[in-house]
Amino acid sequence: MLDFLRQEGIDENLIARIEQYRKDYPVAESDKIRIPSPKFKYFGKEIWQLAITAILSGENILLVGPKATGKNVFAENLSAVFGRPEWDVSFYLNTDASTLIGTDTFRNGEVSFRKGPIYACAEAGGFGILDEINMAKNESLAVLHATLDFRRIIDVPGYSRIRLAPSTRFIATMNYGYAGTRELNEALASRFMVINMPVISGSDLEKLLLQQYPSLKTEYASQLTALFGEIRQKCESSEISTKALDLRGLLATINLVYNGLSMHDALSIAIINKSFDEFERTLVEDTVSTRIDGKLMKEELFYKENA
Repeated sequence: MLDFLRQEGIDENLIARIEQYRKDYPVAESDKIRIPSPKFKYFGKEIWQLAITAILSGENILLVGPKATGKNVFAENLSAVFGRPEWDVSFYLNTDASTLIGTDTFRNGEVSFRKGPIYACAEAGGFGILDEINMAKNESLAVLHATLDFRRIIDVPGYSRIRLAPSTRFIATMNYGYAGTRELNEALASRFMVINMPVISGSDLEKLLLQQYPSLKTEYASQLTALFGEIRQKCESSEISTKALDLRGLLATINLVYNGLSMHDALSIAIINKSFDEFERTLVEDTVSTRIDGKLMKEELFYKENA
């Protein structure tokens, strides 16, 4: 991952500080299995430098942005770059303090404390990924206030107070406009450095496709990138919803063709059919058909691997 940062042009001083961070905070053998090995890389020098500097400064991060901006990918990339074990917390309306910190449980004939992901992350000095943090009720998130601010403690009722390990950081993500989301309260928002995640550029998207599928022909990587851009434009102009704007679906399309489907069938199940309204689905299908030849098969899309 550090070599990847160098390819992205990240300041060598920041990379040296990351290396020192890794040396200063070794990971317990039992937690090394939690250090991620990202399948996808995040491209974007400016965002990388903002996030790295914030983490090295001891801050927590909130990644904000619309769909398909790579928030979760970037969070995982940050854990990998810093070599930290990762705890993922998915928020929903019924998330409460016991979900986050832990609760009493009955084990071996006695009551004991079962650690929640926030507690375990704090104890191990890991990175806690707080996914869709604005899905949870604000009152349930109040338990995080002392954890995320300068106090860096967790008070467990009936048990001891613990202090966060120095290497512990929290990276939250949030979308606006999803069903069930709400405004993040000011007290919680003030505990994060907020990074607005930009829409992935055409050049970076093309790099991502070619990095994931090195044998993909450049001309088709360009066509798929342009298709994604056209779908995004239609979303931004409110012609269609964001259901078809699916970066995972675009990557899956290439994988499906590689494994034997035609381009038409792959795009249908990975992108087009995600629009459940018939009129909208027709608009997406028309956009796809004008940009991409649906008859394409693996032999046309990829260079021969033994070439």
